[in-house]
Amino acid sequence: MGMLENISHEKLKSLDSAQLDELCAQIRRALVDSVSRTGGHLASNLGAVELTVALHRVYDPFKDRIIFDVGHQSYVHKMLTGRAEGLGSLRTYGGLSGFPKPTESQADAFISGHASNSVSAALGMARARSILDENYGVVAVIGDGALTGGLALEGLSDAGASGEPLVVVLNDNAMSIKGNVGGVSTHLSRQRVRPSYFKFKKFYRAFTKKIPGGKHLYNFTHRIKENIKRIVLSGGIFEGMGFQYMGPIDGHDVEKLTYMLTVARQLGKPVLLHVVTKKGKGYAPAESDPEKFHGIGAFNPDTGETAPRKETFSTAFGEAMEALAAQDSRICAITAAMQSGTGLEGFFEKFPSRAFDVGIAEEHAAVMAAAMAKQGALPVFAVYSTFLQRSYDMLLHDVAIDGIHAVFAVDRAGIVGEDGETHNGVFDVGFLNQIPGMTVYAPANYAELRAMLHRAIYDTAGPAAIRYPRGCQGDFTQDTSGEALACIKKGSDVNILTYGRMTDAALAAAELLEKESIGAGVLKLNVLTPLDIDGIDLSLPIVVAEECADAGSIGERLAARLGKKVTRINLGDGLVPHGKTGVLMEKYGLDAPGIARTVREALSGKGKT
Repeated sequence: MGMLENISHEKLKSLDSAQLDELCAQIRRALVDSVSRTGGHLASNLGAVELTVALHRVYDPFKDRIIFDVGHQSYVHKMLTGRAEGLGSLRTYGGLSGFPKPTESQADAFISGHASNSVSAALGMARARSILDENYGVVAVIGDGALTGGLALEGLSDAGASGEPLVVVLNDNAMSIKGNVGGVSTHLSRQRVRPSYFKFKKFYRAFTKKIPGGKHLYNFTHRIKENIKRIVLSGGIFEGMGFQYMGPIDGHDVEKLTYMLTVARQLGKPVLLHVVTKKGKGYAPAESDPEKFHGIGAFNPDTGETAPRKETFSTAFGEAMEALAAQDSRICAITAAMQSGTGLEGFFEKFPSRAFDVGIAEEHAAVMAAAMAKQGALPVFAVYSTFLQRSYDMLLHDVAIDGIHAVFAVDRAGIVGEDGETHNGVFDVGFLNQIPGMTVYAPANYAELRAMLHRAIYDTAGPAAIRYPRGCQGDFTQDTSGEALACIKKGSDVNILTYGRMTDAALAAAELLEKESIGAGVLKLNVLTPLDIDGIDLSLPIVVAEECADAGSIGERLAARLGKKVTRINLGDGLVPHGKTGVLMEKYGLDAPGIARTVREALSGKGKT
């Protein structure tokens, strides 16, 4: 453990420069060692080491409120708040969460797994502090990637005008996952030129002192420079909102950061401190490829090498998009800062004029897709299920009301795994069903994904969504996409109704039951909305196995439609914790033995309905 053992806010304040350097080095070694075994968000944490240490020197995390935006860069914060020994359990079931989690520690001020909420949360806490006449500091740490989200700008606008004492630390590394896009990123790029600008200023001042008339020349150019500075190089966008702008400063100098954070806190008003960091700092493989090491599985810590990438639903989707786009110039791809995650990197390379990364702005992406479709384009918005939640209003207001034919490729549907509650895509089955005119497809394999994408684009009226999981296809590779409801195994005693990747578990459960002389059939839904139940044999008991929340589930809808007993196996009414997907499937009874067990209970009259 070294210096991390029994570290505290008070101890951090007493460390000298050499000790701070050693502490940061120890933290980086621990990060690389731990994440190489558990997987996780490495590059962002390596880049935030000095910043987090400085924050913990100025703010007491158990009293003051430090709010991390997105939160995937909070590993260092966890290490400095008594959880260093538990880092080996990071993102495992029952272990440390990969994001801030108030139920895990009082030092985690606010839940954060989706971007752009930190300033709003900080302002809320600052206003509560004023109302209750309490005394503690409030600081939000937001990356330049998260700043592309509209919620961040809403929070900044209100916070700047509020006059409340709070500090917003802008961690500027020119990255979200891939390089940032948009006007905010461009503005920050201009800000980052300031250090070299001041070096030139020093040289120019010395030069003009040595030439005749140099003083007058300097004064004249100085006035021009000041105007340029106010227009281009100042923190004008933030000062216009009411913030005192400070920076940019080196985000890897702990003592300078400590000083600037102390000054910012003492000003007693809204302050924005602009900090420039390097994603992946201190670990060569992550520095050279920060996108790869943003979210990574287990790897060799000595070389940075990972296991060869396998084909996944995401890559199959991307390849299908490329094939369709090569034949139809109307097809466009939209993503919200997730080119790599959604498998669209190849599309962006081959069709740059029809590929749009809008930054972390899912609401904007949904409206833009609707408007593009309205004018005759064929847009496909590829988005994680958990992030599509942010576009719910747009699905209703901007897409459904006019019956617009926009296509939503809903990646990471179902259990995502190690990222936990904030990232598991367990609600889309329910909320997409509420969108008038929406058609929802659920492929079980790559062949069905390709076929359903074609069908969603060309053969579906109104909005369409295709939901598919993280990871690889299973053993079931038959293409049954031509039927809304496919019987893939006939049963004599009970029918298991399922869809998507749950098809493999349902078939395996039927095999287990067959050994016990229980004839279990498997019915596979390919279209979840609208729900077609005409092919269901109502004379047999029905067990519905699905990887989603109970509310709005197929099982719940089916029971209401049929007016009869339907046994349901799903993820319940709560939030699904972090852990490996297989472990969570077993926990919720969605693996083959669990489904078989529930079928037995249903046949004996004990199953959940």
